[in-house]
This record gives sequence, C-alpha cells and structure tokens, in this order.
Amino acid sequence: MNDANSNSSAPAGVQPQRFGAAGGAAAFCGRVDLSETLLHTSRPIRSAGVDGAVRVEAPGVQIHVDASRVDCDVQERTITICTGAPRIAGGSDRASAADVARELSRRGRIDASWLRGRFAIVQLDMRARTITAATDRFGVHPICYSHEGATVAFADRADTLSSVASQLDWQSLYDYVYFHVIPAPRTVFRDVARLEPAQVVDIGVDGKRQRFWWEPRFEADPEVGIDRLQRRFIELLQAAVERDVNTDRIGSFLSGGTDSSTVAGFLARVTGRPPQTFSIGFDAAGYDEMAYARIAARHFGAEHHEYYVTPDDLVRAIPHVAARYDQPFGNSSALPAYYCALRAKAAGVERLLAGDGGDELFGGNTRYVTQKVFDAYYALPRALRGGLLEPILLGRQWPRRVPPLRKLARYVEQARVPMPDRMETYNLLDRFGAGSVFTDRFLRRVDPGAPRELQRAVYGRAQATSLIDRMLAYDWRFTLADNDLPKVTGSTSLAGVSVGFPLLDDDVVDFSLRLVPALKVRGLTLRYFFKEALRGFLPVEIIRKRKHGFGLPFGPWLTRHEPLRALARGALAGLVERGIVRRELTEELLSVRLREHAGYFGEMVWILLMLEHWLAAKAPDFAV
Repeated sequence: MNDANSNSSAPAGVQPQRFGAAGGAAAFCGRVDLSETLLHTSRPIRSAGVDGAVRVEAPGVQIHVDASRVDCDVQERTITICTGAPRIAGGSDRASAADVARELSRRGRIDASWLRGRFAIVQLDMRARTITAATDRFGVHPICYSHEGATVAFADRADTLSSVASQLDWQSLYDYVYFHVIPAPRTVFRDVARLEPAQVVDIGVDGKRQRFWWEPRFEADPEVGIDRLQRRFIELLQAAVERDVNTDRIGSFLSGGTDSSTVAGFLARVTGRPPQTFSIGFDAAGYDEMAYARIAARHFGAEHHEYYVTPDDLVRAIPHVAARYDQPFGNSSALPAYYCALRAKAAGVERLLAGDGGDELFGGNTRYVTQKVFDAYYALPRALRGGLLEPILLGRQWPRRVPPLRKLARYVEQARVPMPDRMETYNLLDRFGAGSVFTDRFLRRVDPGAPRELQRAVYGRAQATSLIDRMLAYDWRFTLADNDLPKVTGSTSLAGVSVGFPLLDDDVVDFSLRLVPALKVRGLTLRYFFKEALRGFLPVEIIRKRKHGFGLPFGPWLTRHEPLRALARGALAGLVERGIVRRELTEELLSVRLREHAGYFGEMVWILLMLEHWLAAKAPDFAV
C-alpha cells in the first residue's frame, strides 16, 4: 500500500485558451457562416498544426480540434467531429467520426434507435447550410454554442466562446448561488447556451430546432425473477467496465463507498491483475473514510494509493481550480477529486474509472427515503389530514409548545410542500433569503423564481409514475449531468487524465429503467437490489456502510486555519466590491454562522469563494 503524501502545489497560473490535453483547454471550437457562399464552396481544407491541433477551413468555415481528443471526418459536403466514445447500435467498438457521418447520412437524424455511448457530435452540412450538434444521455461531453443570424460558433467550453458573447448573464450568477452550479441550457455568458443531456440542436439559416433524442422511460417489468435480474446485472457491470478499459495504464477512484468499490472490483476481474486505486482522506472528525477504502483495497488486492488533503492544499489550489472551469463551479468535492487525479497521474495512470451514477440509478441517496417518509402523509385519508391534523397542528400555537407535537407539526408542514420544491427545504439561498444575500441592484436584474421553475419543468417531464423514479430522473439532470459529472471530468482533465463512468453505461442505465421501484428503495432501505446483487462480491463492511464520498471539511477547517480564512475573507470582500452580495451577509457568515454550523454554512462560503476566484480570473472588471 502506497501512502504518498507529498503535498505538491498546483501548477501556477492560468494558461490562455489553446488546444491540448491540459484542463482549461478546448477540445474543439468552430465558427461558421451559414450564408449562401457555402452552397458553392469547394472541399474543405484540413491542415495539421502544432501540439496535435487540426484546422479545417473553407469559405465561411473555421474549425479547430485537438486531434488527441477529437475525431474529425472531412468530406466534400460534410465536416463531422466527435469526442468521447459514440457507438452504433449493434456494434461494440467505438464509432469513428466517419462511421457517425455515414450513419447520420443514412438515417437522416440523430435518435436512440442507432446512437449509443458517451459523446459530443457536431456536423456541418455545407450544402444544406445546417449545423447539427448533440450530446450524450448525461451530457458527459458538453457542447456550448452561440447563434446570431447566419453565424454559429460552437465549442466544448463556454469560455472559448466568450469573445463572441463577452457579457456575463446575471440570471446565471443567481442560478449558480442557488444550485452551486449553472444548469444547462444557460451558461455564465449571456449569449452562449449549453446543450442539455441527450439534446440535439439543428441550426440553419431559417433558425434553430431543439429536441431530446433520448428520454428515460421508467417501465418496470415485475415478472422477471430476482435471481435472473441479479445475474444479468453482474453481466452488464462487467461488460460496462470492459468497455471503459481502453488502456493498460488504468486505475480507479476509491472512496470506500459501494459504487467506487464495485468499479474497483470489476476492474480487477476484467484486467486479471491488481487494480490501481486512489483514495483521498481528511484529518477531520466525521469526514475521513480512508478505513473503508483500505477494506475494499485489501479485498480486491489493489495497489492502493492514499493522499490526505490539507487546508494548505486548498489555499494553493482554489484559485487554480476555480479558474480552469469554463464557468463558476461550486461543488466542493472538485478539490479532493483533483488531488486524487494528481496522484493517479504521478503514478503513471492515464485513465481513471469513477463510480458516479450508482446512487442515482439504483436509489442510494438519503433524500429518497426522506421524501418517501413525507409522501406517506398522503396515504392518510384527506378528511383526517384536512379536518383534524392540519387545523390543530398548523392552526394553533399550543402544539408548538409540546415537543412531540412540535415535531409532528414540522413533519406536516414539510409534507404539504409539493414536489420537487420539498427537496429544496434546506437550500442555502432559500434559508438566507435572496434579499439577505444579494444587493438590491443585482436582484432587479434577475428572476428569483427561475431556478424553481426549471426544477419543476425537469421533474414534470419525467416519464415515471412512482415517486422514487421521478426523483431519480430529477437527479440524473441536476445531480449528475449538471454537478457531479462536470466535477469529475473537470478535475481529471485538469490533472491530465481521462475518466470513464461504467455505471452510466447505456446498458446499465436501460437495465435500471426496468427495475421496479421497490427493488431500488425497499421500505426505508436504500439500494436494496444493488447491494443484494453484490453481496459476496463486496466486503460486508462496504455493503453496510452509509454513503459519504470525498466530502470536504471546508467549514470546520475555515474556523481554525487562518490562511484559508484569509482567502475566504478576501474573496467575499471581492464580491461585495463588485456589488453582487451584501456586506452584512459576508460578516454574518464568517462570524456567527460558522460558529453555529460550520459544515452547513461553510458551503455558502465555498460557493461564493469559488465564484469570486472565477470572476477574478475570467472577468476581473465585472461589477453590478
């Protein structure tokens, strides 16, 4: 077991936009004029540049790709670029850009009948004067674009297009503080959009059309026996890991949780050798789960690497990591994931497998049980709820003075909040109130209700009848596509390694859609089917443990580490100077609130800290 703990600092400085494998560099970008001149253009010219860059040019067309990460097919009529690993239905190998171009020509449109895998696809049809762009089911490979008149610009990073639309979007900044990320289709740039998961856009001289080429349909098959389901599940997991192993220099994240342990175990089975696993620890009570990672590593005979992140690491890395994301990003686990990926890179690993998706596919998040308990309230007769419980518990003061009744009243209050609003009961921005966080001038430029409307739209679009499945569909968008997956892809890219998500393999996802909800959350037991299927494969301690992951003890560290506190104080002061947040909020956060609950309120400090460091790097003169 390798206990590497030499705390190396992050690479200095922020590099200008360029092509290459390093984080912060675009994989592809293009600018196209969909004018009449394209009708008469000659075959595009493809030329190679330095550092693996490829340029494709024609009258009105400029496209640049990093050939180490992007496949580009150039024909007389079409230019097709692909990132990731698209697959054609019925095939097991990665489809090339030429394969995708041929299939798209034959089929006429992108849809789920023939397209699978994780990818970003952009095709320019010069004779039809159209651009088609699509991203995979979970948006692992993003596409951002700007469209004005006949001019279309596109890239995998929003900040690559910032010269096209340099003004920041006020609403997106508000959404960031609410969600801790900026959900698609918005980006931080006013005129730059990002495709939603499984979305395709067709842009022509007559405008644009958007649709979803795939949408999850939760259609359970209750007739299939549990033993058969478990055998099929194991087969699919192994095949998914096999598909993601595209190099000998491969390893896996290992938090000690169910998902990462499963991936590490199947990596050992697929490769036939001890897997290289990488774990992060914290010297903070209640946050360190290294003991579970060690249990899993021993169980699978892993070559295990550990690293303990320190407050000093955060001080060094925060400005660097914040600046390398293409827009403000506030998931605090990005820093541990980054240091974990750095250790993998130092060990010679080129690709890491991550366990993201298991909770959201198979019912592993605590909130699923929480909301199930609240939903049980509606099993009571309406006459009992409306005629007795609510008038007494909510309409009178004396029950609030009796502890058991006070608790019951709080339960009824929360249960009466409709979904999905009920899942945001502890939202930090709602708890503080927008008027206590933002300046009046900032608030006049935004719609505080926009985030809730987006959440309701996504929840309402779910093609599911059960509460559990509707929450899963909701989390596929907001927890996975907009948050956890960009966290991992951004952190690994910054460290210089690629990443795979075998639990989000199409076949595994399709399998989860056919499971009855009671097998995902059985009573108050989370991940019932997943754990039963892997009983005997995973250590019993892992089966029984509670979910945690690489949670960062930022709040507790903030209360006792002065350099980290000084960094936070300076960042919050910067947001006050810009006219975005109220000075009173920053003073309250760094004094009263952190003493009250460092973990909870430290999260608000974190998202504001990351926002200011992104603005300082990307838009230093921005102010309200």
